Amino acid sequence: MDTKTIRNSLKLFTVFFRIGVFTFGGGYAMIPYIQREIVDKNKWIESEEIIDIFAIVQSVPGVIAVNSSTFVGYRVAGLAGAVAATLGVVLPSYIIIAVIAIFLYNFKDYPFVNEAFRGIQAGVAALMCHAVYRLGKSSVKNAYGLVLALAAFLALTVFGASAILVLLTAGVLGLVAMAVRSIKTRDKKGR
Repeated sequence: MDTKTIRNSLKLFTVFFRIGVFTFGGGYAMIPYIQREIVDKNKWIESEEIIDIFAIVQSVPGVIAVNSSTFVGYRVAGLAGAVAATLGVVLPSYIIIAVIAIFLYNFKDYPFVNEAFRGIQAGVAALMCHAVYRLGKSSVKNAYGLVLALAAFLALTVFGASAILVLLTAGVLGLVAMAVRSIKTRDKKGR
């Protein structure tokens, strides 16, 4: 393993460890942090590409944070980066749960803990709204994209459709739209 790979793997570990430590609420709450660290701060991946990564990792089995860290780690530093980023994002949760299990058996019975988690849940909801806003802003580029995004949202929230089915349908509709644009472009050139 070369020096650059080792250096990038260590950086990936520390970045994803920080994400794992300071994010409550699971994978969706981590999206804004991942985007800020990976795209804005470290510039490892472009803004448009991170949206594709989030789409891919949501459509495969597993936890979004783990899948995202593995995917990004691999893109930045190969297998070593994937392992480092994955360990970085998983280790904080493991440590916290182990400490709670060992020292605070009746953790949930403390009223201040319950109130703190209520506040954290409200903050997580805000983080998720922020992530939706940022991702929507960079991925919905026209009226067709907006209609598709709203239809997908309704299918998921109102009708309880499967996320995989919604993603596959959106992908097929995107391909259809591309084919229609291509035919129109070819027809205009043929005139």
